Amino acid sequence: MTYTLYIGDRAYSSWSLRGWLLFAKFGIPVKTEMVPFDDPRPVSEQLAKVAPAKTVPTMITPEGIAVSESLAIAEELASRHPSVGLWPQDPADRANARTLAAEMASGFGPLRAACPMNLRLSYSAFHPDEDVLADLKRIETIWDHAQSRKSTPGPWLLGAYSAADSFFAPVAARIAGYGLPVGKNAAAYVEQVLCDHEFRQWRAMGLARGAVLEWYKRDFGAMDWPGPEPLKAVATTSGPSENQTCPYSGKPVTDFLEIDGRVFGFCNPFRRDETLCDPLAWPAFQAIYQT
Repeated sequence: MTYTLYIGDRAYSSWSLRGWLLFAKFGIPVKTEMVPFDDPRPVSEQLAKVAPAKTVPTMITPEGIAVSESLAIAEELASRHPSVGLWPQDPADRANARTLAAEMASGFGPLRAACPMNLRLSYSAFHPDEDVLADLKRIETIWDHAQSRKSTPGPWLLGAYSAADSFFAPVAARIAGYGLPVGKNAAAYVEQVLCDHEFRQWRAMGLARGAVLEWYKRDFGAMDWPGPEPLKAVATTSGPSENQTCPYSGKPVTDFLEIDGRVFGFCNPFRRDETLCDPLAWPAFQAIYQT
């Protein structure tokens, strides 16, 4: 028996992204269940069967215990899986990582309110007010502090990836998606997040499944997504494909996409569509594409 994670729409639910990354980045198996934000019922009502949960993400442990709130999920997983590295081993790094995650969990209200996460769109003409600029300044301060004091080298906040990076991934998406002004060090960290395989996978799944929610849109002028440009792929109705089994499940292929005249197969439309949205985000697909 494994964990179940209830998440919101991937394109918009920043807290769900944090919760999912705690599993994906540390190799902890999980089954996801989406709570759609376009459902007329409130999230708490959709989660009635897993009371007392009332928001996403909510983790259900193998014993059936509901754990809500991303920080609680991080701590519970760290207790149950001490060897996977959710928190750094070095005591000073671990203290810094926990401080970063806690401040993210409780702070930066102006940034969140003005710049809701929207992985479907990015904007060219947003002008942050003084409160948002103050949040950005604080973010740069704590990122610089962590990176200047980490005990081991590496591109993440404390060297190796930790739960603190999971918590700040949606912040990086906001900085990129709204073109927010940050310095060189912060911009490099944002780029690191946008290029991360698991972040790219989450965004691809959000583009492939879920409604377009008009209330998340802002009228700031559109621009191309600032992350890595995906390979151009299109869905096609039939094979034959270069692979006879799905790169993810090993099942026979039934749905197809084409890249530069090459056809690849998948076991269902969602697997095809999430790959189509960003083919190189998926190492299992890369393995057959690069053969």
